[in-house]
Amino acid sequence: MTQLLQSLTPSRGLRLPLWLWRDYFRRHIWWIFAAFILMAIEGSMLGLMSYMVGPMFDKVFVAGNKGAVIWVGASVFGIFVARAFSGFGQRVLMAAIGQWATAAMQSDLVRHMMRLDTVFFQDNAPGALIERVRGDTQAIQLAWSAVFTSLGRDIISLVTLLGVALSIDWVWTLVAIAGVPVLVIPVYLLQSLIHRTTRHARQTAALISTRLDEIFHGINPIKLNNLEAQQDWRFSDTINAYVRAQIKSEAGQAGVPAMMDLVAGVGFLGVLIYGGYQIIDGQKTIGEFMSFFTSMALIFEPLRRLGNISGLWQAAQASLERLYAIFEARPGILEAANPVPPPRELGDIELDDVVFAYGDQTVLDHLSFTAKAGQTTALVGASGAGKSTVFNVLTRLVEPASGHVSIAGIEVADMALDQLRGLFSVVTQDAALFDETLRENIILGQSDLDEEAFRRAADAAYVSDFAARLPQGFETEVGPRGSNLSGGQRQRVAIARAVIRNSPILLLDEPTSALDAQSEAAVQRALDALAEGRTTLVIAHRLATILHADKIVVMDKGRVVDQGTHQELLARDGLYAGLYRLQFSED
Repeated sequence: MTQLLQSLTPSRGLRLPLWLWRDYFRRHIWWIFAAFILMAIEGSMLGLMSYMVGPMFDKVFVAGNKGAVIWVGASVFGIFVARAFSGFGQRVLMAAIGQWATAAMQSDLVRHMMRLDTVFFQDNAPGALIERVRGDTQAIQLAWSAVFTSLGRDIISLVTLLGVALSIDWVWTLVAIAGVPVLVIPVYLLQSLIHRTTRHARQTAALISTRLDEIFHGINPIKLNNLEAQQDWRFSDTINAYVRAQIKSEAGQAGVPAMMDLVAGVGFLGVLIYGGYQIIDGQKTIGEFMSFFTSMALIFEPLRRLGNISGLWQAAQASLERLYAIFEARPGILEAANPVPPPRELGDIELDDVVFAYGDQTVLDHLSFTAKAGQTTALVGASGAGKSTVFNVLTRLVEPASGHVSIAGIEVADMALDQLRGLFSVVTQDAALFDETLRENIILGQSDLDEEAFRRAADAAYVSDFAARLPQGFETEVGPRGSNLSGGQRQRVAIARAVIRNSPILLLDEPTSALDAQSEAAVQRALDALAEGRTTLVIAHRLATILHADKIVVMDKGRVVDQGTHQELLARDGLYAGLYRLQFSED
């Protein structure tokens, strides 16, 4: 098997197919073995069928032997029965194995991607990743099943049919297959074409998924800005490119069996001319010729499929390479070799001379400040000042190039990632909700949470106020991304999550920026209650929400340019005072 696979992937050797076999198909080895046995039975029936054509003609039709009718007919019937049951069994087994392997690959792929850094998801659109998980794995399943089937069924068919043909006349056999070696170079060239076009088709399929993701998630902005025609053109252009690439790939795959048919036609013509004269001269019987003719007619069908699997595998290899590239990706943020336990009590959060950049763009430029334990520290500044990046550095979603980030004197890089992130509760301006019930969106899989604790969290976040008005209360489906809830309701769900999480550090990223006055008041009350007894960092553009913060850190271009209380900053008449006057229209 490995030699065949190596011939199908000369440029990549055995690494990719052996990885696929080792990780996803070898675990089903006994089911594959059973399927192979059934394939061998199914394949050998073709040889027996062609062999039985000789007695059928010579003993029944020509000689008129009535006694032979029963055993010849029974033999043919038995061949069909064996072929029916073995074919059914191997197809069901191969379908099941393919589904199991694909499901395992998809689960592993999603699990692996969730452990990669956020930079990976910035470089890869959601639609493209969805296509990797769904489209590429399905393409591999179909091709791999075809390879297994050809190895187990078509090779046996080929050997038994060739044996029947050789037993009748080896010269006829050589004449019939003389043109097969001519196919080597054209098939090799077609493999290269199939690989290139299929890889382009898979890339374009990923772009189609990205386009759909953008359209469906941005349908309201599309409508409000009259972008229907423009988006229609973008999608049509992308899908037409996919169709062109797919047609080229299918044409390449269809070329292999087409060339087989041409060679078969030439071979049959030669045998018919050469063998016809021998039958006329009485050197061969009609039964022998018909048996040979049947075996050769049948032999080209498995030969066509065997030739076609090289094209199928080239097509699958394009998907396999894309998947393997993701599995080879490794997170840049690694666990500490000997992680330090997180602090047991509240402690100061300190950033000391922290530098971080996205590519060539510096985002945090030797940033230093301290957020006192149990107090509220606000980060203010223009967009792009680096405020959200501070949160990402604290939770190790990104890694600074230099500097120190510590909590209660413990470097965040020295803690285990899950324990570090367990210290934080995060409420952002865009609360991420799932297409589940309101209850599930609050508890987030914590099945052991008692009802009393759940009710306390829902009451503290003012979720109970609107849940009572929903059709099924807490069991109401919130819709994709929480589309059945208002912005204020989604924010209150996020706060209820934070109450249940009960982490010592609270990160608030513009949690009320997109709310109306009434919703903002309810959410702000819930946030104030949530912040009690916690170390809180809040990002705010609306300065009215952080006037009573214990400390306000003013950032500009990744640096701290000022810090202090609201009154202290106003007295210094710096950048903060300018922002305050701008928002409150003070002269």
